[in-house]
Formats: sequence, structure tokens, C-alpha cells
Amino acid sequence: MADLTELRDEQLLRMMQAGDENAFTSLYRRRQGNIYRFVLEMSGSAPLAEDVTQEVFMALIRESRGYDPSRGPLTAYLIGMARHHALRMLKRDQTYVSAPRAEESWRDPGDAGPASGEDPHSVMARREAIDSVRQAILSLPEHYREAVVLCDLNEMSYEETASVLDCSVGTVRSRLHRGRALLLQKLTGGVKVEPARETINGSRCLA
Repeated sequence: MADLTELRDEQLLRMMQAGDENAFTSLYRRRQGNIYRFVLEMSGSAPLAEDVTQEVFMALIRESRGYDPSRGPLTAYLIGMARHHALRMLKRDQTYVSAPRAEESWRDPGDAGPASGEDPHSVMARREAIDSVRQAILSLPEHYREAVVLCDLNEMSYEETASVLDCSVGTVRSRLHRGRALLLQKLTGGVKVEPARETINGSRCLA
């Protein structure tokens, strides 16, 4: 029996379509974190991120034949589904977030806790810096926020991001450039700063 952890997403999807429940479970465990973090970073709402993650995988069971490998990796397809589900839920409930919510909304199950023996002041300073970045990202206009979240936080390529957003690569580049400039301006207290080509996470979106 093949080790499912060594199979590509597309292979797991085909096995899932053939009725293999273990393949679906493996795919869920592998990709649910990507979806959860994307929605969390876009909305600031952990409950929404949890709901959308479940919705996406339920939809994948029903609509897996709609995935076209020629248009990009399965991860981009799933995040694209998450984007549509999140926008629909936000419009339905009229709970669109353009400012940070309570601190507990940002708790990511994948976040590691402080290292043993780590200086509490260092931990606090790091958390405050992370919170500042997250708050600044949440305050960006939606189309710029999407580009920054996908490219800089999720390290997706221009092509993958274009697939998720259903736009051209040129549009992704333009939105990302403007989004980074706005983000730097917010983080520097309103001082206009042109973004450098490097990103904080070494994003693959760089030319």
C-alpha cells in the first residue's frame, strides 16, 4: 500500500474521486492549514476561517471534477474556492472586516508557542510586532490585501495568485506593488516608503 504522505495532491484527489476515504483525509490534513490561514489573514476572524475551511472540503467532495490541473496546482484551486466562500459568507452576514478584531481571533492552531526558557519580554515584543503587521494587512483595501496575503504570506507565485484571483499576472504585480507600498506606509506611521523587491518571507512572487 502506498504511503499517502508521499503522493502529490493531484494523486490524492484522483484516489478520493475513486472513493478512497483515506486519500481525502490525507489531503484534508495536508491543505486545511493553507485555507484556514488564508481566510484568517484576510478576515481576522477565526470562526469564519474554520467555517470556510469546512465548506471548501465539503465542496471539494461534491465538485472535485471541476478542478483543471492545467490552470494551476490544487492548492490554488482550493484557496480560490475559499475566497469565494468567504466573500459570500461575509456579504450574507454583513461582517466584513476591515479592521482587526479581538486578539483571540488571530490564534492560529499552527502557531508555535514560545520556546522553552525564552525571555518573556522578547516573546511579547515579537507578538506585538506580528500583531502590528496583521492589523496593517487587515486595514488594506481588499484587492491589495489579497495580493499581499497570497504572495507575501502564503508565498504563492504570480501565476498561482492570478489563478486564485481570476486576473492577469500583470494585475497581480500591480496590486502587490501598491499593496506593499500601502503596508509599509502604515507600518512607518504614514511615511511614504517605496517597497523593496525583497519580501519579509522571501516570497516566490519576486521576478
